Amino acid sequence: MTAQIDFNDRMLSLGLARVSEAAALACAGWIGRGDEKAADQAAVNAMREQLNKLSIKGVVVIGEGERDEAPMLFIGEEVGNGEGPGVDIALDPLEGTTLTAKAMPNALTVIAMAPRGTMLHAPDVYMDKLAVGPGFEADVISLDMSTRERVEAIAHAKGCKPSEVTVCILERPRHQEMINEVRETGAAVFLIPDGDVQGIIHCAEAKMTGIDMYMGSGGAPEGVLAAAALKCMGGQIWGRLLFRNDDERGRAAKAGITDFDRTYSRDEMVTDDVIFAATGVTDGSLTAGVKRRQGYVETETVLMRSKTGSLRRMIYRNPIG
Repeated sequence: MTAQIDFNDRMLSLGLARVSEAAALACAGWIGRGDEKAADQAAVNAMREQLNKLSIKGVVVIGEGERDEAPMLFIGEEVGNGEGPGVDIALDPLEGTTLTAKAMPNALTVIAMAPRGTMLHAPDVYMDKLAVGPGFEADVISLDMSTRERVEAIAHAKGCKPSEVTVCILERPRHQEMINEVRETGAAVFLIPDGDVQGIIHCAEAKMTGIDMYMGSGGAPEGVLAAAALKCMGGQIWGRLLFRNDDERGRAAKAGITDFDRTYSRDEMVTDDVIFAATGVTDGSLTAGVKRRQGYVETETVLMRSKTGSLRRMIYRNPIG
């Protein structure tokens, strides 16, 4: 019987940063070119290549679709060189394919890693999400509250008026009623066109970003990635899967979901220590985008570890001929 190899997050973290950096560099040439698929594929190829250099026995639990959708990094794909610890990997090789194609702000490459069996296998369906940053009592708000109740609860917890609260929401037609309800309380709405992982991260640094809360529906995989980031930075997130048809319920059952109405907390989506890396592709509020300088290309990466609560900003200069 082979002994279990410990998840050495400190040693693996730099390798994870290299994975996100490589993906950002690979897709940077597609910024503003109008080709979302080509940008995404470039990021996928680079991410896979770098992951397979790491000394891990990795399984992609949050990826880009099922096995038959390869060459994307699909759910269940095994990565790494087959040595080292067994790990779960959640990734979005390019969060913001449209942002990249249109040269708009806030496109990122994102990846998280945790010990094997500790990340929620969220199917590729929608998730109703609600998040706040650190400093609040547990369950200060909930998905069962109305929009108004959430805003008023956060205002009370902050000791301020609702008009001093700002809520981040993904700009989609399905959210228009929610947006109206937030504004009716007097609170402000910060709309984002794409990239709700970054939108949720904003809550963790409310004093810098001015964003107190995130709410709305988006991809369930991105919910798990956001939970990984908040586990490192502090804050709370809740998610509940949303199903539009029986096919999506079947996908959830295949992923091992048995309670379709369950609300997942941050620590239920990511149950153990996790490391998280994100590299900017285009300039954004979290990181600078890829910059082409004379003689080199520069990236900025945020690297976080939940075990220590540490956050590093790393500038990487790669010489070019």
